[in-house]
Order: sequence, then structure tokens, then C-alpha cells
Amino acid sequence: MKKKIVKVSDKFQNGYKYELTEPVGRNFHPDFKPELTPKQMLALGVFGGKYMTDCKKEFPKDWFTRAKLSPEYHDDTLNYFHKHASQSLKIWIKKGWINEKHDPRGWFQWYCRYYMGRRLAGEDERQIKRWKAIGRHISQIKKNCRSKDLTCRPTQRQAVLHWAYDSRKI
Repeated sequence: MKKKIVKVSDKFQNGYKYELTEPVGRNFHPDFKPELTPKQMLALGVFGGKYMTDCKKEFPKDWFTRAKLSPEYHDDTLNYFHKHASQSLKIWIKKGWINEKHDPRGWFQWYCRYYMGRRLAGEDERQIKRWKAIGRHISQIKKNCRSKDLTCRPTQRQAVLHWAYDSRKI
């Protein structure tokens, strides 16, 4: 695969560059098995539609053909479960969950770039560890809900969806 350099210019990053070293959607870490692609997540409705509104140039156009986006404000009605299931970026920064240099928007930005083929030693392992930790929410849904009862724990299901787990199948 020919390596490609991506140059980023958006509200959060200007002049940031990264290299794509793996084929799109392939060669993931063996512990990282997301059930949804970024394109699927955007089409289902995540993060109140606000997440990717100013960085479309960075990613494939087809990711946005069915994406549920809200450029003006966070709109929970765009979320698949119509529930607010996100903490503010301020809280994410305060808790140390954000790598401000590489992915100032957080986990989903990391996942989009990872999916496209970027690899960052150390950071990839940190984010994959965080992704795996969401399993505790999946366990709670399984323990407390009938299988595929999408009315049970909708906020928790929305949160799980934000981490590329298909909570519609739980």
C-alpha cells in the first residue's frame, strides 16, 4: 500500500498531518473488533449530529450521504435512541480522555482516523482499552433487558452505539 499523508484544517486542528499506513477498514489490532463502521454510526445517529460537521473534507464523501448531522447544535432527536448519551468535551478533557494533539474531538475521531489507516503507537492501545471497557455497559443491558428490547435502557444503548457496538442487537 502506498502511504498517504492527510492534512487537516478544521475548527479543532489546523496544520495537523498524519500518515495512513494501513488499508481502509483493515488490519485492526486483534483486540479491536468494532461492530459498526464510522459511516454506519453517522447514518444511525450518534453524538446528536454535531460531531463531524466541520471536518467532512478529511473523510470519504460517502460517509456523509446518509449521516444525521446538525451543524448548528447538538440535537438528540438525531440520535438513534433519541437520548442524550454524551458528556461534554470539557468533561472529557478534564478527565484526561482526550489526546488534544492527535484527536482533540475524542474517541470517535480517533476511530475514524484509525479506520482510515492511521496508526499511533501507544495511543491506539489506550483507545482500544477504553473501547473494551464499554463492555460493562453491554453487560448491564444484557442483565437487565430482554434480548433486542430497544425500549429498555435506551440511553445506555445510545452510549454503547457511540463506541461502535451495535446495541440494536443486544
